[in-house]
Amino acid sequence: MLALTDLGQRLRQERESKGLSLEDLQKLTKIQKRYLLGIEEGNYEVMPGKFYVRAFIKQYCEAIGLDTDAIFEEYKSDIPSTQTEDMPQQLSRVRSRKEIPQHTKGVSKAYDYLPTVLVVAGVVVVGIIIWVIAQNIVSDKNKEQANQEAPNSEVQQSNTQEETNETTAKNDNSKSEDEQSAADKKEQEKEKAAKEKAEKEKAEKEKAKKEKAEKEKKDSGKQEYKEVQKTGRSATYALSGTDAFNLEVTSTQADTWLDVKNGKGNAFFSSILKKGETKEFDLTKETEARVNIGYSPGVELKVNGKAVDLPFDSSKQVRQVVTIQYQPAEAQ
Repeated sequence: MLALTDLGQRLRQERESKGLSLEDLQKLTKIQKRYLLGIEEGNYEVMPGKFYVRAFIKQYCEAIGLDTDAIFEEYKSDIPSTQTEDMPQQLSRVRSRKEIPQHTKGVSKAYDYLPTVLVVAGVVVVGIIIWVIAQNIVSDKNKEQANQEAPNSEVQQSNTQEETNETTAKNDNSKSEDEQSAADKKEQEKEKAAKEKAEKEKAEKEKAKKEKAEKEKKDSGKQEYKEVQKTGRSATYALSGTDAFNLEVTSTQADTWLDVKNGKGNAFFSSILKKGETKEFDLTKETEARVNIGYSPGVELKVNGKAVDLPFDSSKQVRQVVTIQYQPAEAQ
């Protein structure tokens, strides 16, 4: 294994501190695992070219929440320059006919006979299928003839046995009718109790949901969510006019790294937010919340049930940091 560069060691430590494996990082960045491993080991020879080295390092940093500009400045001696970029080797893989080794000519001749071989094999397979079908037809005819020649006494014996079985079944059914009736009644009562319980729970959930919606509607009518400042990829907002601070984060397009902390640095969530997943946070007791989004395209934010826009265009700024300062209405 190659010795880690300072940059590779820094990136690996940051990735592992966030509980991410190389497979998780591959899903986030869409970069093949072997290239990510090459970045950590400083083995840039596995890359298609120097331009890709810089591009992949940038995506790696953004996915784990590092400042790309600061990393490129701090480790510029470990990152190759693109001024003397060579044409990627994979663009020059076409070889002339003269460069093809002579020992491949025999293989080419073998391919000339391949269609004939395939046709012969196909004829053999069709012949086998026809033979199997014919054998099955003959077998079915023999069975049918044997059934027609069976003695009538066997048919009569079979009918007698069926009548005996039918009589026995009727007697058994008569004996078990009362037991079945009692079991059915008990089962019906059980189903009725379960249905009533489910309806009660459903009603309670709907009531709680309605009360929550009415409260959020009441609060949203007077709450204010105003931008305070923007710089780089970070923005600060002020939330006021409400006695609640509930935050919802949903990722609709792809997995993303999500880190939610309060003003004191205590983490509420620091992991991968899966595609289609929603995380809810009750931050009413906090005065500040910091939301770090590693991959912002498709990420939706809601404050007290009301959708709010991300501070930057996600197509231009993939990683975004949103800080929300909260002051309860009763304290104003």
